[in-house]
Amino acid sequence: MADTAPQGQQAPDATQAAVVRTSADERAAKFTAANMVRSLLPLTVIVLALVGLVALRQNSADPVRPVEIQSGIQLAAARASYPLLVPLDLPEDWRPTSIRTDAGAATEDGDPVTLAIGWVTPDEEYAGYVVGDDPRADDLDTVLSGADEVGTVQIAGRDWTQLTTSREETAYRLDAGDDVVAVVTGSASDDELRTLAGAVTVYSAG
Repeated sequence: MADTAPQGQQAPDATQAAVVRTSADERAAKFTAANMVRSLLPLTVIVLALVGLVALRQNSADPVRPVEIQSGIQLAAARASYPLLVPLDLPEDWRPTSIRTDAGAATEDGDPVTLAIGWVTPDEEYAGYVVGDDPRADDLDTVLSGADEVGTVQIAGRDWTQLTTSREETAYRLDAGDDVVAVVTGSASDDELRTLAGAVTVYSAG
């Protein structure tokens, strides 16, 4: 058969063509699914490590979110028909996490007012304080209903009645006259509950 290669060029023989095909086949083989997985594996490991590090930092972050309680205390003091007793000057590591008051519904003189505040203590336990002039108020009834009296203790110059609540927690009740009752309770230790009770004083907006 006549040579069909352009003049001055030699037509590739069968050996050269085979070499070209073999090289192409080898390059194609490198892009198989298994090879792609192996090449992506280091990147996957790095991504997972970064995700784990972010998750660890988020989980180790302090979940306690302190709340502002001053405005609630001021409202309760303004609406209450009795001198409002509130724990004041607690150490900075006592973090308030909740506050409730029905003072907004007290539109007439003599309407009952209840104030409830919760803290996370330095030992990462809960300590709650409730004061009100309605013994049927939910926040007071929750603590006092079914509680057993243990005795009387003096804390910061006041006589508090020590109780064991239906939840088997210690509580201290202060009878302040005219149906006004203050209660300290929670999962906190006895020392921390006494610290909270000892901080109770008459609130003055001035």
